[in-house]
Amino acid sequence: MTRLHDILLSIFVVRALGLPTPQIGDYGENSGPVGGVDPPTPTVTSISGSLRGDSSLLGGNAPLPNPDDHPASVQDPQLVNGQEADAKLGLYLDFNSANPPQPIRGDNGATDPGPRTFDYEKLNPDLYAPPGTDSGSLPSLMWPMGLSHNRPGSQKGAGWARQQNTDVLPIAKAMAGVDMRLAPNAYRELHWHTAGEWALMLKGCVRVAAINDEGQSFVDDVCEGDVWFFPPGDPHSIQAFDEGAEFLLVFDDGNFNEDGTFLVSELFLRNPIEVLSKDLHADVSAFDNLPTGQLYIFNGTPAPKNISAQNITSSAGALTGNASFTYHWSQQAPHTVPGGSVKILDPLTFPVAPMFSAALVTVQPGAMRELHWHTTSPEWAFFLQGSGRLTAFSAPASSRTFDFTAGGVGYIPTAFSHYVENTGDEDLVFLEVLQAPKFSDISVAQWLALTPKQVVKDHLHLPDDVIDNLPLEKPIIRTGNRNLTALAGGGKAF
Repeated sequence: MTRLHDILLSIFVVRALGLPTPQIGDYGENSGPVGGVDPPTPTVTSISGSLRGDSSLLGGNAPLPNPDDHPASVQDPQLVNGQEADAKLGLYLDFNSANPPQPIRGDNGATDPGPRTFDYEKLNPDLYAPPGTDSGSLPSLMWPMGLSHNRPGSQKGAGWARQQNTDVLPIAKAMAGVDMRLAPNAYRELHWHTAGEWALMLKGCVRVAAINDEGQSFVDDVCEGDVWFFPPGDPHSIQAFDEGAEFLLVFDDGNFNEDGTFLVSELFLRNPIEVLSKDLHADVSAFDNLPTGQLYIFNGTPAPKNISAQNITSSAGALTGNASFTYHWSQQAPHTVPGGSVKILDPLTFPVAPMFSAALVTVQPGAMRELHWHTTSPEWAFFLQGSGRLTAFSAPASSRTFDFTAGGVGYIPTAFSHYVENTGDEDLVFLEVLQAPKFSDISVAQWLALTPKQVVKDHLHLPDDVIDNLPLEKPIIRTGNRNLTALAGGGKAF
């Protein structure tokens, strides 16, 4: 009764004071008549009408409607710069200035008068008004982590985790990802799993600890930009320092589920006390205060600042050198090129992760990660900052263009060609992860440059000056005009 009283009182206060009722913010949507309903509908205080109509409304019985009374036109549609250009140019369309956007490119498409959420269309202009070069059918190759269910930790304020796996992105069979947050001094509890775990620190610092099947131990502190890898089955823990932390986990199994991890709390809860007593040579009373459920993500006491206090070893010693579970990638200087920079980490420098190869790429405004493909592995991509788009081409004649913003996951199957173009006015930062013993790709521009000129000319009919200027060395990133619709006004793309 008290709860009901509070609800009624809050409604009364809102109405009496003329305050707005809680609602979703203004995300942009269609308004007016739709589907035979003309909002706002009148408020009533009593029940009237029936739930179903009768046979007089069947076709042939009902009066014919007057189409003039039901317009489906859009008055004065607003098109953005570049939208009327040839659809095959595939210019990036900035729908942020359109209220509302329209799914039109050149002569393709038509206006949209129906149910819509404008913000979706502004974030995904290349799906809503696709380039004229998109063809055929491809499954979705993108998933925004913002649409993932966010699982909170087991204790108040301890943290959270959200994931992407084949449940939400079915094509991503080789890899899955988890975005995890730990509050100050919180733990991801001691655990192990059947998949290999590769991680990139996004914010803050953590202390990781682990052992392998030889009884060798490991403990290290990693901060923003650093990486760790734990092989399948090796138990480990992660604890944030005083400022908390966020990190990205990538697993070598697309079906991986964060909820399927082997937890130390469950290990002790699911074995007889007699067995635990015998195994640890401890009195039964030692297990009186075991957790009653999963710890998962929980608050902890601060880790000692002196890491040597937690460096415990057996006769097998500690894991060091090439056996180290961590790599301080943040201390590696990037390889800089016109238009951006790249850092690569693969088993050549981080041997403990035998099939994880990654590139951290920064693309400046107007530039793009060049057209390329990977020969032996799909690519799992995560966008850390900025906005970009890519077109994935699949044999023999299908392609689709996707738009990405921070927190987005992309998955490009093996041998699908693609690029990543910066579509914003700030640097685009993203991660490419492969299941490969070495990070590698095939550059389209370099491929053509190293192919006999006559062969290229006979195939593509490119002018001599274009072929002569092709790069003999892999460009990695290509510079370009910051105005992505310059071609519509007679300008150049580069």
